[in-house]
Amino acid sequence: MDTIVLGDVEITRVVELPARGSARRYIFPDVPVEHWETHENWLAPTFLDPAADEVRTMMQTWLIRSQEGRTILIDTGIGNDRERPAMPSFHHLHTHYLDELAAAGVRPQDVDTVICTHVHGDHVGWNTRRTDDGEWRPTFPNAQYVISRADFDYWNPANGHRTRSGPRMANVFEDSVAPVHRSGQTVLWEGDHYDIDAQLRIEPAPGHTPGSSVVWLRSGSDRALFAGDLLHSPLQIVEPDDCPTFDEDEPRARDSRRRVLGEAVDRGALLLPAHFPGPGAVEVRRAGDRFAVKKWAAWR
Repeated sequence: MDTIVLGDVEITRVVELPARGSARRYIFPDVPVEHWETHENWLAPTFLDPAADEVRTMMQTWLIRSQEGRTILIDTGIGNDRERPAMPSFHHLHTHYLDELAAAGVRPQDVDTVICTHVHGDHVGWNTRRTDDGEWRPTFPNAQYVISRADFDYWNPANGHRTRSGPRMANVFEDSVAPVHRSGQTVLWEGDHYDIDAQLRIEPAPGHTPGSSVVWLRSGSDRALFAGDLLHSPLQIVEPDDCPTFDEDEPRARDSRRRVLGEAVDRGALLLPAHFPGPGAVEVRRAGDRFAVKKWAAWR
């Protein structure tokens, strides 16, 4: 299991589904193929399968443990037993995510805080699990679930928003968000930031969803940035204006991506997006009006 230590904080990558390919034209339908061809020499084979014309991604979450004893999850993946008719790869999954957490030494009752970078089906799924009585109940009984108010309101079917994702979000709010809210475990944050503790701060990065956010870690002289779905592929480091089909508001997503990448450079932060396979985390540098890979993470 991949682990890295920054300051007095240990970060562990908890994988729900290993790297796999999805059709490039499905994930990035509006991105010119020339962008992929230009960068194929370093994107392939880890992030791109040119022969199959597929982008390779991974379903993973981040476990944070500090010397003070805090246990925090950033995002919770897809979850098991979900009805996802418009998302076949998420439909009725049976993964070993909780076993992976156990292998990292964490039981559901040990988790203090769950941070949802945004409300999409592959980031909130293990918020809940189906119990023997057929009900969806919080997976982490002692945790606060920190969710942006903007996303909570946007994806709540009661509010009747028309969304770009449409059917892809069927049942997500009902089975993965509403139950933890009914249990009284949600913190719905708003404003320009929300502090989890002295080391972790959530900041808005809207566009992918209205309430999409990033999580900054500061421990000693080390910095890390948990970027959620600000990036789906390393291509977007070098081509930050390229958007996937999943971005609700592409102009805002581009602005957020450029701004946050610049802040990561300025703060010397290790960037941890939600879906990068292989090394999974990266330091970036400026390259004119764009960005480039400076160094991939070294896990142990």
